Amino acid sequence: MSTLVAKEIFLTKGIGRHKEKLASFEEALRDAQIAKFNLVHVSSIFPPNCKIISRQKGVEKLKSGQILHCVMSRNAINENHRLIAASVGLALPKDRNHYGYISEHHTYGETDEQTGEYSEDLAAMMLSTIQGIEFGSDTSWDQKEEIWKMSGKIVKTANVTQSAIGDKDLWTTVVAAAVFVF
Repeated sequence: MSTLVAKEIFLTKGIGRHKEKLASFEEALRDAQIAKFNLVHVSSIFPPNCKIISRQKGVEKLKSGQILHCVMSRNAINENHRLIAASVGLALPKDRNHYGYISEHHTYGETDEQTGEYSEDLAAMMLSTIQGIEFGSDTSWDQKEEIWKMSGKIVKTANVTQSAIGDKDLWTTVVAAAVFVF
């Protein structure tokens, strides 16, 4: 029995606009350079000892039509002047032999920075639960981040985020993804 554990991962994002919702999604995937693959959405584990590579390097390793596993966030709208965003956040443990977490988050009315920080916080919160880092129910996000840093168990967080403002005559779609390379 073969085990599929990704050795590398890359982050990507894209935006699409079209009068048809599905075509808007396709345009966003093209912008993210992952439209020519069969996407399989997976959950939130960053594999142990997995290396983050550039999107360009990752795409070069892939073949058109292949099945591609990814953690993806997407959002779409056809309302004029409404801000949407999609983000994928990462939280990696200090011990790279242990797995980390990937979160997906989509929202309305938040900037890239707000959405990206939130997706990173979500991933770090999930990682902290298996690292034995405890919080009270009234602990703020800033306090949690400080506790994570002080624990020394979470070494890196990152995100990829795409936002856009909607147009009343077109569907606007945003995507953000962490793509696994085997």
